[in-house]
Amino acid sequence: MVCAEYPRVGETIAHAQLDNGLHIYVDRKPGFQKSYAFFATSYGGMDMKFRLDGTWRDTPAGVAHFLEHKMFDTEDGNALQTLAGNGASPNAFTSSAMTGYYFESTERFYENLKVLLSFVSIPYFTRESVDKEQGIIGQEIRMVEDDPDNQVFYALMESLFDHHPVQVSIAGTQESISHITADTLYACHKAFYTPSNMVLTVAGDVDPEQVFKIAAEILPREPGGHIERDYGGAEPAAAASSGKELRMEVSTPIFQLGFKTDPAAPGEERLRLQLLGELACEVLLGNSSPLYARLYSQGLINKNFGYGAEYYPGCGLLAAGGESRDPGAVRDAVLEEAARIAREGVDEQLFRRLKKGVYGAKVRGLNSFENLCIELAQGHFAGYEYLCFPKVYDGIQRCHVEEYLRDTAVSERCALAVVRPKGGA
Repeated sequence: MVCAEYPRVGETIAHAQLDNGLHIYVDRKPGFQKSYAFFATSYGGMDMKFRLDGTWRDTPAGVAHFLEHKMFDTEDGNALQTLAGNGASPNAFTSSAMTGYYFESTERFYENLKVLLSFVSIPYFTRESVDKEQGIIGQEIRMVEDDPDNQVFYALMESLFDHHPVQVSIAGTQESISHITADTLYACHKAFYTPSNMVLTVAGDVDPEQVFKIAAEILPREPGGHIERDYGGAEPAAAASSGKELRMEVSTPIFQLGFKTDPAAPGEERLRLQLLGELACEVLLGNSSPLYARLYSQGLINKNFGYGAEYYPGCGLLAAGGESRDPGAVRDAVLEEAARIAREGVDEQLFRRLKKGVYGAKVRGLNSFENLCIELAQGHFAGYEYLCFPKVYDGIQRCHVEEYLRDTAVSERCALAVVRPKGGA
């Protein structure tokens, strides 16, 4: 076990790598009643083509999400019910690049940890249970397809990316999940649910050595091999198209405006670009920016307006969206402001204030055990130590943000997705 101290944020992380390759990170929080455990695999909705046992496999869209649903089934019943019976609050989620299982509890933490590690590492599927789940997830997909916010997001992703599978719905489609079988799930579990492809992060008043011991006792002894994945090769720098429009049952148009970024290499550079992208969004679009004030006063955006930067293996984007009576005018104003910043730069006082605000939000986020554990896991999979962010953030200067916006917030990298009211003009 190695303990790493991060004095800038007041955290100490106990870290160990088991013989099977699993990395475990424990942030001990003496005196706290609540504890949180997060067990994740580097496997998400975009991991549809991979090599297993020397053979390339193409799997249907939605397998990672389907597998997440089915992992709670055990030969003795259902792990959700077991954890809830132990006083824990369990759940799981699937993103484009990760699937995570977690629980929060104020008692019986070690017992609940054993349950979590057991059901995630031991798959149990039957043809009957898979067929039943297809109906359940099919209903979920129909709800997603009726959700304007979800549809406008994927319309943006399809507009930005030429072929990268991040543009595919994590849940899949009615057609794609109809091809999922128990054999499909077992194959994907074998490929991705191996100790060397997973991470366990814990926060709470717990003993790190006890956590390491339980994991070593329960999890498989073999690490699993390297998983080769295919995302279709490098994306072109430009957006795949200028955008897409849909008609749905909405009262006001909703939109997602995006800019395609260059992908980030794994390691600390990935963390730097993530932080740089977030700060660039604040400078260009944030609540304290000149552009936000102007758009809000003109009634082109409202308090539902949001924005952010996301990086995945092989791709990245900046995105902003919400409700607007004229999404095209918002896009034009954003491009115009980005061009002004490229010419004139960012006001120094504004930059310092925004940089301080973003840093403060990052530090406050560590108060959430859930946020802390997820960030530690994402950082591990991306090859960096998340709690090093203060040092990395210190190195970001105004000129870096200006250069980032000059290269990224341009028309050729831009796409606009809009959902307009049915029957409207």
